[in-house]
Amino acid sequence: MKLDPGQLKAFSAVLRTGGFDKAAQALGVTQSAISQRIRLLEERLGCSLIIRGQPCLPTGAGKRLQRHAEDLELLEQSLKADIGLEDLSGPWPTIRIAVNADSLATWFIEALAQCEGLLFDIIIDDQDHSADLLRRGEVRAAVSSDPSPVQGCDCSALGALRYRATASPTYMAKWFGEGVKPDAILKAPMLTYSAKDGLQGNWIRQVFGVDLVPPTHWMASTHAFVDAASAGLGWGMNPEPLVRRHLEEGTLVELCPEQPYDVSLFWHVSRSADRFLAPLTQAVRSCAASVLVRP
Repeated sequence: MKLDPGQLKAFSAVLRTGGFDKAAQALGVTQSAISQRIRLLEERLGCSLIIRGQPCLPTGAGKRLQRHAEDLELLEQSLKADIGLEDLSGPWPTIRIAVNADSLATWFIEALAQCEGLLFDIIIDDQDHSADLLRRGEVRAAVSSDPSPVQGCDCSALGALRYRATASPTYMAKWFGEGVKPDAILKAPMLTYSAKDGLQGNWIRQVFGVDLVPPTHWMASTHAFVDAASAGLGWGMNPEPLVRRHLEEGTLVELCPEQPYDVSLFWHVSRSADRFLAPLTQAVRSCAASVLVRP
């Protein structure tokens, strides 16, 4: 089945911009032209592709077509580069990447900034789950703690992001005045990013050899984690690059010095895009090496 390129571009623009009006502006056509192209495309395929709303979202079939449209954009850009076309005018291809929030806050942005000619759609997910998005074909690349190569993808080790269990001095005096012990841990409020966040539990298991479930504040923000710990709201596992200055200045202290927790990270990239994403892969490896520790 041959699909009309203009209809595909209209479809991609609606999902990329979130609406028919913005898609029309991006492509320099009228909204009615966008609507007509989408209608003809849906009639051609015999199914609904877009959930109309604010913003517009893809249906199940629309997600699959979206990946196909992205494939075509990448192939077109690769062809232009292969034959030496210096004029790479037209919309930059959008690459969807899954990355954990702590990597995004500490080193990953610098890698993105080193790559031109690409637009990035960053999906934030826990490092223990981000590879699942790659398995489902929802992203082209992922930073993950899973070392197992995803089918159709290449995987390379990046290093380990080191975490420190930290809290404010006031908090430590209030909750751990007699030492950081399991019975105190069970009473002291901690910080948890989301239901997928196992860092605090893993650290407790590493230090004490038992599973404990302390009371927790839920806070889905890397920087708020640091602020909340500094304010004495709770204790939490914070990336060492973000709390190094706080530890040096004494605004944060470690619950158990010399007990860091390292999370090994891996870069997964789809082979269908690895050649085109080679500069990004190089930048990811370089920036990771400057921040991550060797496990």
